[in-house]
Amino acid sequence: MARGVYIHIPFCHQICNYCDFNKFYFKNQPVDEYIEALGKEMALTTEKHPETFRNIETIFLGGGTPTALSPEQLDKLLTSIHTYIPMNSVTEFTSEANPDELSAAKLQVLFDGGVNRLSMGVQSFDQGLLQKIGRTHSNDHVYETIDLARKIGFRNISIDLMYGLPGQTMAQWKDSLAKAFTLDLPHFSAYSLIVEPKTIFYNQYAKGKLYLPTEDLEADMYDVLMQQMALHGLQQYEISNFAKPGYHSEHNKIYWDNDEYAGFGAGAHGYLAGIRYSNHGPLKKYMEAVEANELPIVHAHEVSQVEKREEQMFLGLRKTEGVMHSIYEEKFKTPMSAHYDVVIKDLVSKGLLEQDELGVRLTRKGRFVGNEVFQQFLLED
Repeated sequence: MARGVYIHIPFCHQICNYCDFNKFYFKNQPVDEYIEALGKEMALTTEKHPETFRNIETIFLGGGTPTALSPEQLDKLLTSIHTYIPMNSVTEFTSEANPDELSAAKLQVLFDGGVNRLSMGVQSFDQGLLQKIGRTHSNDHVYETIDLARKIGFRNISIDLMYGLPGQTMAQWKDSLAKAFTLDLPHFSAYSLIVEPKTIFYNQYAKGKLYLPTEDLEADMYDVLMQQMALHGLQQYEISNFAKPGYHSEHNKIYWDNDEYAGFGAGAHGYLAGIRYSNHGPLKKYMEAVEANELPIVHAHEVSQVEKREEQMFLGLRKTEGVMHSIYEEKFKTPMSAHYDVVIKDLVSKGLLEQDELGVRLTRKGRFVGNEVFQQFLLED
């Protein structure tokens, strides 16, 4: 049974220097036709898996930038979603957004269409750093948009922040955090920069023209992040996510719980009926498949039991609560220790994991080297 739905809007008015998601410049793109195709893909998928969509809990509009769409296009998209996705169990409906694209009209359309959570890409409150990473908004855009969203009725608002940016100093990072806390938001996500292939930053890095903070400074920035979030009453519930009580991202928790979800749109990924799949990325291929009444899937992989166990561990350990023994045993009909006793004991002895009668989780020390810890759970024979 799918718990969530992800819908990919691959259009942007500006391509950020660090972004490796499937995206296209908005100008001269078949946006209206794409929204039509999305509706058709939803119809085809729900027809194929009717039982799977009975209890959808979350919907997430991602990208790209969903708020690159006009109010009319957003309304058309939301109408399709309500037509093809059963909404009776949906408790969280998120849209990603850029601060300089959220007009009052767009916010009203989103709110009226059932969106009850906004996730805004702020990244930094330093104008020089924003320009370096290819962002076009100002701090005033952030303050004004959040104020406008609250007036319209949004209460669940999150912003993304980034650290380890080119040339970023600790003073700049602390200043961005201080400005972020003045907004009194219930949720923050904070990510270190990863230089991904096929990005502007990757090309600069390959030419020796990208000057990044040292690993030690990046680790210190993460340390400051955790300290400051705790001081301001935000609980760290996942490696990169912090929230006031009752404001965790329920959609992202589906991924970390290794549960199933549908992915719609060009380049979207999904996990249904034990199969992880990805859609065609190029718009033309995606839309041609849908127009031919075919699911636009380019790659599908049936997940083996070993892979499911591995995913349960390395995804679940991202959460502060970790992986619960009871849930693991319920899913796999065998205790966690039957597969990972040696690995867990080794990581506990190194101070990277802690284990009790409830489950196993990263220590504070372990959060700094999470990827190295996760790697240990991919070594099962």
